[in-house]
Amino acid sequence: MWIESNGTKIFAQTGGKPFDAEKPTVLLVHGAGMDQTVWQQQSRYLAHHGWNVLAVDLPGHGKSEGAPLSSVGAGADWLVGLMDGLGLERASLVGHSLGALIALDAAGRYPDRIAKLALLGVTPKMPVHQDLLDAAAANQPVAGQLIVGWGFGKRAHRGGNIAPGMWMMGGGGRLLEHARPGVLAADLTAANAYAGGLEAAGRVTCPTLLLLGAADRMTPVKGARALQEGIADCRTVVLPGAGHMMMIEAPRETLKALTGFLGADA
Repeated sequence: MWIESNGTKIFAQTGGKPFDAEKPTVLLVHGAGMDQTVWQQQSRYLAHHGWNVLAVDLPGHGKSEGAPLSSVGAGADWLVGLMDGLGLERASLVGHSLGALIALDAAGRYPDRIAKLALLGVTPKMPVHQDLLDAAAANQPVAGQLIVGWGFGKRAHRGGNIAPGMWMMGGGGRLLEHARPGVLAADLTAANAYAGGLEAAGRVTCPTLLLLGAADRMTPVKGARALQEGIADCRTVVLPGAGHMMMIEAPRETLKALTGFLGADA
């Protein structure tokens, strides 16, 4: 569906169901340089099992218009503004990587607006190597190649897609290649600059899930311990063998964890 937000057309995938403001709503927020397609294995199920799903393309990403958001805080404000435009007083947030930081910041600064919070592939700080920042700023293909190489676990490097003939890493690479010039650089810069993760965690009041990949080299499990300790009502699920892109690498296990947390039908 298309949403008008501050004069900008924003696209959100609904999992095949029309938007119904009477249902509980979950917003799915993708990571750096990506778009709503990373949630395809989870969004449809949630939409058909009691949830109003909005897997958004952040501004400048996927089908959405506008410029990429300049900071994590700006992303949080934008997300809550999107809720305002839809008349949503409360919603649950599911974010991955940069999207997890945006969701965390939103839950910390707008606690009354967030019902539940699920953070995938997250640490309170996400420093980005200068070489990757430089490559992204120059729109060099190697930036996406580095992210794919580090983002997927070893199991995914050998194949393992549940859909025969589909190549997980190849799909991730194509997705980053199709990002508009400057978008990946803006996203990585925003993630690298964010320093408010622990402060936001201390202000989160809603039930929270940390969903982590045991083989994640970009946001290692040990890096999320401070969030587990800082969020009042927090549980952690670690997916064996999964890397940073767990919703693609381990879609069934990711869905099981999310449905168990959000309360969708089994």
